Amino acid sequence: MNISVIGVGYVGLVTGTCLAEIGHHVTCLDIDQGKIKQLNQGLSPIYEPGLEELLQHNLSKQTLSFTSSYQAACKEAEVIIIAVGTPSNTDGSADLSAIKNAAEKIGAYVRHTDTIVVTKSTVPVGTNKKIKAWVSSNLKQNVQVMIASNPEFLREGSAIHDTFNGDRIVLGTDDSKAASKLQEMLKPFRVPILHTSIESAEMIKYSSNAFLATKISFINEIANLCEKLGANVEDVAKGMGMDQRIGHQFLNAGIGYGGYCFPKDTNALVQMAGNLHHKFDLLESVIHVNAKQQVKLVEFAKKHMKEIKGKTAGILGLSFKPNTDDIREAASIEIINALLKAGVRVTVYDPVSQDKVKLLLGDSVSYAEDCFAAIEDQEMLFIATEWEEFKVLRLSTIAKLMKTPNVFDGRNCFSLHEAKKTTMNYYSIGRPAVMNHCTEKERV
Repeated sequence: MNISVIGVGYVGLVTGTCLAEIGHHVTCLDIDQGKIKQLNQGLSPIYEPGLEELLQHNLSKQTLSFTSSYQAACKEAEVIIIAVGTPSNTDGSADLSAIKNAAEKIGAYVRHTDTIVVTKSTVPVGTNKKIKAWVSSNLKQNVQVMIASNPEFLREGSAIHDTFNGDRIVLGTDDSKAASKLQEMLKPFRVPILHTSIESAEMIKYSSNAFLATKISFINEIANLCEKLGANVEDVAKGMGMDQRIGHQFLNAGIGYGGYCFPKDTNALVQMAGNLHHKFDLLESVIHVNAKQQVKLVEFAKKHMKEIKGKTAGILGLSFKPNTDDIREAASIEIINALLKAGVRVTVYDPVSQDKVKLLLGDSVSYAEDCFAAIEDQEMLFIATEWEEFKVLRLSTIAKLMKTPNVFDGRNCFSLHEAKKTTMNYYSIGRPAVMNHCTEKERV
């Protein structure tokens, strides 16, 4: 099929590249001409394992192309996928301005009879009906446009794998012809397809992300209680997860969720509920718990070190999770800002997202060339992202490198058994602190 993808952000680029990989001819459009030039050279503007190789492979096969022209993207497209951003407004609702603009442009330039417009962007329930109206009111040709919702469930850092090995594909449409054609388009992925109404598909996306966010905030509250009771949240989570009704996934205590989707979608769902005069108490608590959890390590430092003003700190990990360069809503940024406000001198390191942090924070922090440079001579060390290169470090090595080894591990990367063998103070989430009362003089 001839497919066009409008919006070459994270979702659009992965979607378009993978559709080309299974044999479709895909044209991806973005208004950022610099990004389009970069992509046509085979260079991915985002970090995602395996994506750039797949991008180059399909460019060479000429099954994938990039343009900033709506006319070029829409004139022969049988299916047009909208994958533009829907960021949060100040009240938490979804900003649909990019969706509206894309729909109006599609209406103006679509030429193929029986075109299907598919919404991949995360949008509030009822948006697809608006999209159909926006497209229809701008049609210049006598063509029939069908509408469908196909929400994405990709995890940053494993998006290629998830595309080809997903749990399900949700396909919401009220048109049987569109459903049949889209099922044929997606069949090569060999992923189970759930057919629903458009409204149900829209709701599934928000509900899924909200539930996962709830699970994260729940285990973090259990972790906070474990700290006060002397229990170990890892043992608690393991015991909980053995119950098949609960499962192990998303029961890793830490410093909260971040990224683009969870914060945006939880806020949007609360806003949607509010518009219907329904107070979503549970989800409001989830959001509140997460906000507190993101700065928990700084509270640890203030409590256990008494005075942190004038001290030095290293931050390991800046992206909101491993294997991505995404720093949106990352706990690391909240930690850094809290430390800077407290008068701490901060040095940061991340294997892939450092340049993005430089654009955000400028020279307010120092940037290390590797993890060892971020650790050396520090009085405090904060682990904000569980990159594999951090997890393979030895705590004994970290202790020797630091001026005063006070380690605040927000992702529980190390075992308490290993921490007890070192001359460091080690604080983690939901587990007993290891207090070796190390001082610089004793270490020397």
